[in-house]
Amino acid sequence: MDDLNGTAIANVEQLDDLLSTPTAGLIDTFSRLDGDLIVLGVAGKMGPTLAWMARRAFNAAGQHKRRVLGVARFSDPARETWLRERGIETIRCDLLDLDALKGLPDVPNVVSMFAMKFGATGQEARTWAMNAFLPGLVVQKYRGSRVVVFSTGNVYALEPVTRGGSKETDALRPVGEYGMSCMGRERIVEHLSRTLGTSAAIIRLNYAVEMRYGVLLDLGRKVLAGEPIDLTMGYFNVIWQGDANAQALQAFEHVGIPPFVLNVAGPEILSVREVAQRFGALMDRPVVFRGEESPDALLNDASVSRSLFGPPRLNAARLIELTADWLLRSGPTLDKPTHFEARDGRF
Repeated sequence: MDDLNGTAIANVEQLDDLLSTPTAGLIDTFSRLDGDLIVLGVAGKMGPTLAWMARRAFNAAGQHKRRVLGVARFSDPARETWLRERGIETIRCDLLDLDALKGLPDVPNVVSMFAMKFGATGQEARTWAMNAFLPGLVVQKYRGSRVVVFSTGNVYALEPVTRGGSKETDALRPVGEYGMSCMGRERIVEHLSRTLGTSAAIIRLNYAVEMRYGVLLDLGRKVLAGEPIDLTMGYFNVIWQGDANAQALQAFEHVGIPPFVLNVAGPEILSVREVAQRFGALMDRPVVFRGEESPDALLNDASVSRSLFGPPRLNAARLIELTADWLLRSGPTLDKPTHFEARDGRF
């Protein structure tokens, strides 16, 4: 992504193009990937650019006849139009409608992206249905396919910052109902992988960012508005959403029985205090803090993913600069705070 060295992201069109640009490694993977691909829950924050990246990777690999299908309720019709304009075939479906789920086409490669996080507190039953029950139905439906399942770093416990982040082999000790339901997802997928012989991969993401959404945007907006920065959750990881998309799609070459588990995160452990101070310098704003850093945080060690796919194309320092520029130019946002600072697992 050399075109971003020293330059800004001009508009949403360029941003979406960058977020969906496949890596050389992904193009190589898709040159060998057999069959079409379906994305379940395609209308979320990451789904549209992931689906477009898959379409572009197939095209770049000379696999023009491979289909990319996107499934969602499409409560925002503009999302469906956006996808169709880019060569993704869309299917309207409420995945919790079991008859509708059974009626979806059989496809060899499946990306499961649907989840419920925000609003989980107070809707615990629906949270478990979306995050644990439904993934099991999907694996049963696509038992003969390769299935890549998005999960979250929230399945881990808060770990001492000095440890460097949770590893894929660590015991799962989630905090709060959301994290527990995501652990439920992983346990169900593993059980069905073993019993049905389904090849799968589980992606523990922590955290994807782009200019319109993410932890960096949350911090930058607070600095710009002069709001105090809470230091209690004092450290975090981020990864450019385009890199997270590419790594998740490349996981198709690593699916297994039991599922291959992969942390997807940036290599840096970022300090909330230092990131906020950098935003203050870039935006010429004073920074106000409250509280003190706790010695532990929700952090992922993504050294395995880097050994497989290489480092992210955009590092944290550049992402902070791009986010500050976007905010100063009043670029559009999704207006969906991440609540990453929550330490009790309540979202």
